[in-house]
Amino acid sequence: MKKSALTLLSLLLVMTMFLAACGNNGGSNNNSGSTNTPSSAPEESTEPSKAPEPVELRVFSTFGGTDAAREAFQKAIDEFTAANPHVKVKNDTMSANDDGFRTKVNTDMTSGNEPDLLFYFIGTDATEIINSGKVVAMDEILDADAEWKNGFAPAALESVRTADGKIYAIPLTGYYEGLFVNKKLFEENGVELPTDWEKFKAAVSAFKAKGIIPLSGPFDQSHYLIEHFVLAAAGAEGQAKGLKDGIDPNWEKGLAAMKEVYDLGAFPEDAATIDLGMAGNYYSEGLAAMILEGSWAIGGWSEETKANTTVLPFPAIPGGVGTGKDVVGGFGSGFYMSKAAYDDAAKKDATIALLKHLTNPASIKSIATANGGTPAAAGVQPEGLPQAALDGFKMVSEATSINSPIDSKVTPETFSTIRANIQPVVTGKKTPKEALEEAMAIETAAK
Repeated sequence: MKKSALTLLSLLLVMTMFLAACGNNGGSNNNSGSTNTPSSAPEESTEPSKAPEPVELRVFSTFGGTDAAREAFQKAIDEFTAANPHVKVKNDTMSANDDGFRTKVNTDMTSGNEPDLLFYFIGTDATEIINSGKVVAMDEILDADAEWKNGFAPAALESVRTADGKIYAIPLTGYYEGLFVNKKLFEENGVELPTDWEKFKAAVSAFKAKGIIPLSGPFDQSHYLIEHFVLAAAGAEGQAKGLKDGIDPNWEKGLAAMKEVYDLGAFPEDAATIDLGMAGNYYSEGLAAMILEGSWAIGGWSEETKANTTVLPFPAIPGGVGTGKDVVGGFGSGFYMSKAAYDDAAKKDATIALLKHLTNPASIKSIATANGGTPAAAGVQPEGLPQAALDGFKMVSEATSINSPIDSKVTPETFSTIRANIQPVVTGKKTPKEALEEAMAIETAAK
């Protein structure tokens, strides 16, 4: 009896617990107003998700026209909009070689017409838009997404850090500049490659005598001429200080050397009127033996020219302190996010998402492959590059210094003054000292 009673008691206890459990479960499936489960639960589980509101973004960059990475950049944008159909992206472009590019950026940034993402120069050119608060520091956004941040080569991010310790521009691809030479023309004409100053001058004289343009370059858009002749004389330290400590005598030597080779017939006869695009055409068409250019130029040359080209560091100028292996390069441009977009709740997330897509390893690899640039992404190796591009990477790896260009070390007005004085200097109408004194006066007035 005791055993039967105990068994019955146990059974009753189990049944009581079962019924209690059923009662609780049942409370969520009836309309009795039970307080066990919120009455809104069924509505939340059946309500369809709301589609994102349409967003239109504007990106302003140099990836247009004849830029070698134009199609790769547009493809990256198309990939993003395909995955985010509620986002429309206006791809606004302008050539960086066009002097109006800087004017356009400055006008937009000061008139309330800021692009949501701006691909622009790093250095002095960006000082005003950073100091005016028109763009936002990206450090917190980078730190909030470890996967995105860790996708960059650490050196690439460090190279774009500004004097205040912050990162405003997200790098995409780096670059190098150098003396590109047509090996075939040198071989066919029995001319030694210009690996030092005397061989460079000998090449100039030899090609001039044969009716071949020795060094293709314009006097107005003389960016690359100025950068290399000054660096070859002043060396890394002298070039880096710009004009802030006065005029370095080696800068004068660099401009004097430019006149020296001008007198030997180095430049095109129409160097006073052509632009960088035409100078590049002369080289690409085999009409010029050498050109000072950047890695991005390779993609725009004919296949034959690519195959016949190598790149060398510009030779050191005697009497100066250059090493002959000082190279211009680095990460000179990046994506800035406007403060206006960051503060716009309707645009902020979409703009950041687009920025992350444009700078993910796959996009960087695609664009670096197109323009031959140094990838900002860690572990990314561009594919299918011509030998000239590989020679460029080798040149950089062997360089004694890698230097940002002069126009990142002086004000735009100062650099424009130097450019405007190149023709007077090489034609003997002004001395290098007079030209640099004019630039120094502009630089001093800007402080």
